[in-house]
Amino acid sequence: MTEDNHIIHAEGLTKIFRDFWHRPKVRAVDAISFDVRPGEVFGMLGPNGSGKSTTLKMILGLLHPSQGQLAVLGRSPRDVKTKERIGYLPEESYLYQYLTGGETLDFYGRLFDLGTRERRERIGQLLDMIGLKHARGRIVGEFSKGMARRIGLAQALVNDPDLVILDEPTSGLDPLGCRQVKDLILTLARRGKTILLSSHLLADVEDVCDRIAILYNGRIQAMGPIKELLEEKSRLRL
Repeated sequence: MTEDNHIIHAEGLTKIFRDFWHRPKVRAVDAISFDVRPGEVFGMLGPNGSGKSTTLKMILGLLHPSQGQLAVLGRSPRDVKTKERIGYLPEESYLYQYLTGGETLDFYGRLFDLGTRERRERIGQLLDMIGLKHARGRIVGEFSKGMARRIGLAQALVNDPDLVILDEPTSGLDPLGCRQVKDLILTLARRGKTILLSSHLLADVEDVCDRIAILYNGRIQAMGPIKELLEEKSRLRL
C-alpha cells in the first residue's frame, strides 16, 4: 500500500498525446489528483471524451503518464505483481464465441496460472454468483448481451483481485440487465472488494458508488460522496 494506505493514489496525473513529430496534440488528462480507499466503490462520471478511459488505461499500466505520480496497490501500475491483483472489465468484453461459459472462465484461470482444483472451485462459485450456473455448457456466442456482460464480470474476478476496474459495466444493457450488473457490484462491495467504476450515466454511479469524481475536458470538476454532490442546496423543504 501507499503511505496513506490507498489502493490508488494519483497526484497531478497528466496524459498528453503527441503527433508524428512529437508535438503536443491532445491533453486527454489534465493534472488530476484522487485517491481510492480500500473497500470502497469509487466512480468516475463524465461524458465521452472526458478522459475516463485514458485514466483507466494508465491505472492498468497500458499507457504511461506524461506527468504526475500514480501508484496502484502501492506499486507502479506497470509492475507485473500489480497486474496480478487487478480484475478488469472493458467496455466491450472480448469473448471467444465458440467456448462455453465454463471454458471461458477456465481459459482465463489458466492465464493466471491457477491450479486445476482451484479453477474448478472458483468457476463454480463465480457462475453461481452471476446466476449463470445453468449456462455453464452453453457456448458464449448464444448468450444475450446481459449474459455476456455477466460472464465478462466473472472473467474479471477469476483471479480473486484486490481491485476491480469496470469500464461502462452496463453498456448496451436493458433495464433488467443493468439491475443485475448493479446488484453484482453491490455484492462485490459487501465482500470487501475495492471497485473503480467508469460511466457516462449518472444512474450507474448513483446506485452503487460511495464517492465519485466528475470529469470534463480531462479535469476533475467535482469530487466527493455521492449524496453530497447530488444534494440540492438551493432548495429548502419544510
